[in-house]
Amino acid sequence: MNAISTDVAPQQPTLEFWFEFGSNYSYLSVMRIEALARNAGIVVAWRPFLLGPIFRELGWSSSPFVLQEEKGRYVWRDMARQAAKYGLPFNKPSRFPRSAVLPLRVALLGADQAWLPAFCRAVMQQNWVDDIEIDSAGSVRLALQPLVGDAEVILREAQSEGNKLALRRQTEEARRRGIFGAPTFFVGEEMFWGDDRLEDAIACARKRLAAY
Repeated sequence: MNAISTDVAPQQPTLEFWFEFGSNYSYLSVMRIEALARNAGIVVAWRPFLLGPIFRELGWSSSPFVLQEEKGRYVWRDMARQAAKYGLPFNKPSRFPRSAVLPLRVALLGADQAWLPAFCRAVMQQNWVDDIEIDSAGSVRLALQPLVGDAEVILREAQSEGNKLALRRQTEEARRRGIFGAPTFFVGEEMFWGDDRLEDAIACARKRLAAY
């Protein structure tokens, strides 16, 4: 009688993508990551979280791009250059950083849904191209409606106490893992910070994939 194998097939490497809709460099990654990961054969795990509580824990009352004038001047020029390099539209928003609690709650609720990447791109388009407020039911509904059957159901579920708690816990997990900004990527416990490290993170995941 043949013995039954108890071996478990190794899990395909996953690229964890920790992002925030109010983060300018997250905009560049959200718009690029899906195509890059698909071409590399890498699975993306979308991890929305709140930067504000982490900044406050670090002693910052706002984004460092606001608190340090010279860094702020630099970053907007850098954003324009990077967006042009990637062929992405970009307009400096009239308010920065923008609150994004509601769309982040929706993103968390839909983290494993097929519509999530397109929803995230739509919210980023609203913030970083159209310059409209994103932390409102109207804006979120506008982003959701082309993608889901009933946007109102998702909005209600996103604002449930359980989902609110889940976003707080996800933000606590981000801090526990040493995240201090967005976007941040993990391949296992290997961390990469910043949009300019997205390709490095994917290369790391591909190396692990090749080892399987």
